[in-house]
Amino acid sequence: MFNFSLHAPTKVLFGKGQIAALAKEIPAGARVLVTYGGGSIKRNGVLDAVRAALKEHTSFEFGGIEPNPDYATLMQAVHLAREQQVDFLLAVGGGSVADGTKFIAAAIPYAADPWLILAGNRTQRPTGAVPMGVVLTLPATGSEMNSGAVISRRETGDKLAFQSPHVMPRFAVLDPETTYTLPPRQTANGVVDAFVHTVEQYLTYPVNAKLQDRLAEGILATLIEEGPKLLAAPEDYDARANVMWAATMALNGYVGVGQPQDWATHMLGHEITALHGLDHAQTLAIVLPAMLQERRSPKRDKLLQYAERVWGLRDGDEEQRITAAIQATRDFFERMGVPTRFSGHGISEPRVPELIQKLEAHGMTALGEHRDVTLDVSRRVLEATA
Repeated sequence: MFNFSLHAPTKVLFGKGQIAALAKEIPAGARVLVTYGGGSIKRNGVLDAVRAALKEHTSFEFGGIEPNPDYATLMQAVHLAREQQVDFLLAVGGGSVADGTKFIAAAIPYAADPWLILAGNRTQRPTGAVPMGVVLTLPATGSEMNSGAVISRRETGDKLAFQSPHVMPRFAVLDPETTYTLPPRQTANGVVDAFVHTVEQYLTYPVNAKLQDRLAEGILATLIEEGPKLLAAPEDYDARANVMWAATMALNGYVGVGQPQDWATHMLGHEITALHGLDHAQTLAIVLPAMLQERRSPKRDKLLQYAERVWGLRDGDEEQRITAAIQATRDFFERMGVPTRFSGHGISEPRVPELIQKLEAHGMTALGEHRDVTLDVSRRVLEATA
């Protein structure tokens, strides 16, 4: 196991009715900006519950944060927050709202061009941020309990990430009942997203990090078992609760510490979203099976472990078990209703040359746990996904 440093200070308020308790987590007298997405929280009562919880605070609202939050939209929120002298942010929604709010939090006090938070070098990273909390309504990204965010700039076709300890949420409210009304597509995307987050930290190479491996395997098994239940019974509280907590645990730091991580699938997926407009999880479902097939040799030991411990595959020789594990992964995504090829999303000719150009422009030329995912490897993966 590698050396590691882990600091996960987010306070989690989990369970029914926990929105009512959020006011106790926000400083008295704080001027709060509530951020949200397309307005579903107005229809399902979540926004009313948040407003009731904040009745003793001065609060403002900013809606319209998109899936794959857009830089231009977020800058509107930054201007509003500066004008109203906001000193606390509350993201109400899924990972996109949380990610977007992290950028807003970092950009409000940022003296230079806020785009440098994403596109600048390490010396231009934020040195502070407005504190924030999250009310989660779509479990998927784990953004409610980590310090990372991914932001798009549609006018330039860019999708970039940043990390900063300054944007770690102070608290996260996780009430599974807020997810009952999610459309099947968003529910399925959340399960796939959490699954791939876990795989990116687990399917690398062994370093004898036994606890982290078993945490990962437990998360994957939970998603495989509980994910399809959500499509059949959207108001199954226990299934919702298990998936919600699994998605948070998938990317709150505990699985990935002390061992190598991959993230090549995510980097290719970001470019697909930017150029083709597919949902983030849809891109991951397209890329991951092809990525595992392309890299089955360097991932051999972990793929065999994955085959046995997650999918129960013990028959056949090693190559047959690896093939079966990759196919089982593809089948699971398809069972969740998330196609694993571009053609399943109505795209007959993916823009592979442009995708490769964007990877090169963003410096994504040596990806993966071994830094061996070159542009040629990425091209082969993308060409195998049609």
